[in-house]
Amino acid sequence: MVEVRTKRVHDPVEREDGYRVLVDRLWPRGVKKQDLVHDEWMKKVAPSGALRRWFGHDPERFETFAERYRHELEGNEEFGHLAEIAAERPVTLLYAAKDREHNHAVVLADCLGRR
Repeated sequence: MVEVRTKRVHDPVEREDGYRVLVDRLWPRGVKKQDLVHDEWMKKVAPSGALRRWFGHDPERFETFAERYRHELEGNEEFGHLAEIAAERPVTLLYAAKDREHNHAVVLADCLGRR
C-alpha cells in the first residue's frame, strides 16, 4: 500500500514522514536550503509555470487546475521516479502554498495513491 502525505515546508518534521520530497518548482521563500529537512527536490514534478500562474491559488479554479496538472504528469519521468519511491516506502510531499486543500501536492498525492 502506498503511503503518501502532504505537508507545508514550515510544518514540523516527524519520524513518520519517511522520504521527504520538496515538490515545488521554485525554492520556498524565506526558507534556507540548509534548514529544510528533505531527501530530494523534484522540481520537474511540479506544475508548469503557465499552469501555476493560471491557477493563482484560486480555489474556484482548483478542479480544472487538478485536471490539467494530471494531464501534465502523464509521461513525466520525475513522476515515475517518485512513484517508484512511494511504492517502496512512506513519502511526504513538501510544498510552500498556504492553502492546505487546494494545491498541487494534494493532486500529486492523489495521483500517487491511485497507482
